[in-house]
Amino acid sequence: MTTALYRRYRPETFAEVIGQDHVTAPLRHALRSGQVNHAYLFSGPRGCGKTSSARILARVLNCAQNTVEHPTDTPCGVCPSCIELATGGPGSLDVVEIDAASHGGVDDARELRERATFAPARDRFKVFILDEAHMVTPQGFNALLKLVEEPPPHVKFVFATTEPDKVIGTIRSRTHHYPFRLVPPDVLVPYLEQVCARESVPVGAGVLSLVVRAGGGSVRDSLSVLDQLIAGSGPAGLEYEPAVALLGYTHASLLDDLVEALAARDGAASFRVVERVIASGHEPRRFVEDLLERLRDLIVLSAAGERASAVLRDLPSDQLERMRSQATHLGASELSRSADLASVALTEMAGATSPRLQLELLMARLLLPAADDSRTGLGARLDRLERGLPAVAQAGAP
Repeated sequence: MTTALYRRYRPETFAEVIGQDHVTAPLRHALRSGQVNHAYLFSGPRGCGKTSSARILARVLNCAQNTVEHPTDTPCGVCPSCIELATGGPGSLDVVEIDAASHGGVDDARELRERATFAPARDRFKVFILDEAHMVTPQGFNALLKLVEEPPPHVKFVFATTEPDKVIGTIRSRTHHYPFRLVPPDVLVPYLEQVCARESVPVGAGVLSLVVRAGGGSVRDSLSVLDQLIAGSGPAGLEYEPAVALLGYTHASLLDDLVEALAARDGAASFRVVERVIASGHEPRRFVEDLLERLRDLIVLSAAGERASAVLRDLPSDQLERMRSQATHLGASELSRSADLASVALTEMAGATSPRLQLELLMARLLLPAADDSRTGLGARLDRLERGLPAVAQAGAP
């Protein structure tokens, strides 16, 4: 059996943590200057590096090369402590990682207090990492309060949580709080390219942008999605068609057909696309999400012109050229109106008894700006007239 990618590529130094420079830079400075606090609170969405950074901090603190006279921010990787706390290592007696979801009561806090009174078995510090710290009960936090406020010199605390507001204020006020963030695509895509290169897996155009989108900015979730695609790939590596099918996203050609049909006011072609969406088993709400994202990209192209490629850098060049043509044919006002309608439809489809009916109504509204007497509908009609197109489809037109 193989080890999951997110475990194999867990960072072992602060330099390897991606997308969190606002956290790692001050932490490294504090380590280099010897101004390490006794308690830290790492908060942020799942899979963005909180627990990994807590382990790295513990690894640096107990590294044999990190002394009072010569503090360092990077573990040496060769001393016993560094080896034990490395990825796949057995762990250290002096670094205690506690899952607060199942050890958050008063009795657990009392046990932790008793363990903290004993000196480290070998290393310089005894480090306690409380994962999912928001699951500790208020009574458990109160039992820990005195220890967190005035710990022994050899004790360090790191609280990791996705919900920092649930950590009681008396504990938060005694920690240095570092908020982690989701990793942006322009950082995550190159990182996934490096992972694929190290795994010797060829990657087709557009696949990694799908992976990043499915991961939602979480490094761990993105690596899990990538791991799944690699496990199911053949000798050709990661290809766009299987990735779209597995992740449930709408194929780019389907969105191209719909946008071009809307630009041509071709109602028959638009509803044929809807029929293809349903026949291929796509979820209507997911299709509208993908359509809204495509309209967003077209608005960016319309507003930014040639410079839009810097924002939409994950799109293949041929796809970008097709979308430039689509943005020109639709116009800024019509794109804005279409995006507003898609956003409203997306909200209405949540819990709808007939998502297909909602999708068909959206198509009708997109095709009939003349029936929209609002300011956006008027703007869409004027936009078409300025571009030399009929504001309303002529009789007999498709």
